[in-house]
Amino acid sequence: MSETQGTTIYDEVQEVLEKLRPFLQRDGGDVELVDIEDGIVKLKLMGACGSCPSSTITLKAGIERALLEEVEGVTEVMQVF
Repeated sequence: MSETQGTTIYDEVQEVLEKLRPFLQRDGGDVELVDIEDGIVKLKLMGACGSCPSSTITLKAGIERALLEEVEGVTEVMQVF
């Protein structure tokens, strides 16, 4: 993991996920950071988000967009099961 001013990319991703988590939880879902490998953030959508037909939109349009904007080094977000 790369270091950026004392924090790792992992820490930065967790920070962004914490900001997004209340919106997911409001709809009965949640997100878990599984791994980060070569700029690819691997997330597990849980609860209602895991089985929601809109989960791909949530992942790409919501979570991925926020991570790409806020965390240097993130190139993609991928859902794992």
